[in-house]
Amino acid sequence: MTGTLPQGFAIRDASPADIPDIFRLVRGLAEYERVLNRFVATEADFQAMLFGPMPLAHAVLVGPETGPTVGIALFYYKVFTFTARRGIFLEDLFVDPAHRGKGMGFSLLRHLAARAVAEGCPLVEWHVLNWNEPAIGFYERIGATRVADWQVRQLAGAALTAMAEGATRDA
Repeated sequence: MTGTLPQGFAIRDASPADIPDIFRLVRGLAEYERVLNRFVATEADFQAMLFGPMPLAHAVLVGPETGPTVGIALFYYKVFTFTARRGIFLEDLFVDPAHRGKGMGFSLLRHLAARAVAEGCPLVEWHVLNWNEPAIGFYERIGATRVADWQVRQLAGAALTAMAEGATRDA
């Protein structure tokens, strides 16, 4: 694991001109996570989400100073009510397979950690799939800890609609 990027590579905040690369990288993540069938976002959706009148998220990119972007960290701020502080929630971290193992993911996380510290955020948090052993190993090597006693839950599809209508499985 290296603390610096390869010569000629840089991390920068995304701009509207980066939408095609953002779209490509997040689609690559969906493919890697075996959920490409759920990837329905368009470039216009990413434009609105990241650069609309009320941006919902932010992205930092890594790549050669002249050339295509090879990695992304897409994040937003999450509120922690018990501390009355905000933290960074890392929604997506993805590096093109050809560029893995060269410090890109480490550098993106380091960039977010520095941002969190500078902004007074007490933590950076994210989810990782149970089967993603390379990522889990990487996260353990950098000192990230597993959050014990918590499960991720989702309300979606028919269950979401039923709940919105006041129904439960007991009904």
